[in-house]
Parts: sequence; structure tokens; C-alpha cells
Amino acid sequence: MTQIAYDEMQRKANDEARAHPGNAARYDVSVVAPDRTSPLRGKAIAFLGSSVTVGALSMGQAVADFLARKDGVLALKEAVSGTTLANDEHDGSSYVERMRTIPASTHLDAFVCQLSTNDAWKGKAMGEVAAEGPYDTSTVAGAIQYVVSYVRETWGCPVLFYSGTYFENAEYAQMVELLDQVSELMDVPVIDLYHDEEMRAVSSEDYAFYMHDPVHPTKAGYGLWWTPKFEKALSRVLGAR
Repeated sequence: MTQIAYDEMQRKANDEARAHPGNAARYDVSVVAPDRTSPLRGKAIAFLGSSVTVGALSMGQAVADFLARKDGVLALKEAVSGTTLANDEHDGSSYVERMRTIPASTHLDAFVCQLSTNDAWKGKAMGEVAAEGPYDTSTVAGAIQYVVSYVRETWGCPVLFYSGTYFENAEYAQMVELLDQVSELMDVPVIDLYHDEEMRAVSSEDYAFYMHDPVHPTKAGYGLWWTPKFEKALSRVLGAR
């Protein structure tokens, strides 16, 4: 695909996103009322991911932005659309590579990493969960384990992963299973939106309102549907610190 064709595709997607009812001005992060009593207020949290962490189809507004506005989180958002967890020797934009660019001196209370759908789309090798390092970061399993290990050694803070909500894709389902294995082996909290029964029980009308497509939420989807799950998980993890 040429750059001109890609730019046109992005322009069309952005126009469609702006017209989506879930992206109406009333759901903008700027109108969210701050919660001065939030236990997350003042917590420094990094968010590593791709388009879902960016808020690619919600005008750049995603969970990190809603947590910053409502809960007073000091959010460091390291997110680039189209990138993968697994490393690629020909591309320095993977999660692993971009994570390493965050200064080790940065104070972090928590680190949140997205389980990217791009690894599924791009056919990245799944690999196997290893009992110990070194980890093969060219595979999904190895990259997940490497992120966990690197965060703990570099910043000494809790690391949480999160999955997207359920959608039909065999490769992503396999990635979620690998994440579950890592969670059990390395004691990693997972914000598992994929298996969340409450989220899967919403009506088709509500789902269409919250999601622009099967992967990307709208502003309303992030603010009203996803963010409360993150608030609960992060409050539980950081409450013990």
C-alpha cells in the first residue's frame, strides 16, 4: 500500500469515527468530572500498547486519558498504532523496543501493557511460556514474559496486562491463553476483558455504541465501559503498596 493510499484510508476511518454516536462530544474526556477521592490520584502509571492504547478511533482518547482526567493518574502513554508485542529485527517499533526507551530513572507506581491484536494479524510466532529466562522476544509468549521481567527489574513496580474484549479470532484467543499461562507462572495481574462475562453480556445495541469495530472502542466505550474495569484492578493492586 502506498503512503497516499494509507493516508486516505486513515482519513476515511477518522471521518467515520467522528460520526459514531459513541464519539459524541458528551463522551469526551474533557467533560468527565474528576474524582478527588480516587485512590489512584497521583499514581504514576505507564501504558504500553498500540492503537487500542492510543485511542485510534476515539480521537486519541483511551483508558490512560480517562484515568488521568477522572482519577488524577499521572499517565505515561507509550503507544503506537500497528505495533506488535513480539520483536522484529527489521522494525524497532515493537513493544519491547519502545519499552526500553523509557528512562530507567522514571518513577512508576505501575506499568500497564496491552495484549496487542497486531501480533495476531501479522502472524507473529506464538512460542511457548518458559520456566525462566532468557526469553525469546521474537515470539508472543517470550515478549510477554520479557516485558514482565524487564519492568520488575527496571522500575520495581507491579506490571499488569490487559486483553481486548471478545471478538472472533483464533490467533488472538491463543494469545489470551498464553497470557493466562504467564499470569499463573509469574503472578501477573490481568485485566481480562476478553473473558469478562459482564462485558460479554451487553446487548448488541450497547456493544455497537461502545465499540467502533471489534477491536477499537469509542470514547463512550473507553470512558463508560472499559475504564471502570481498570480503576478496580489498579486500585486493588496499588492498594497493597
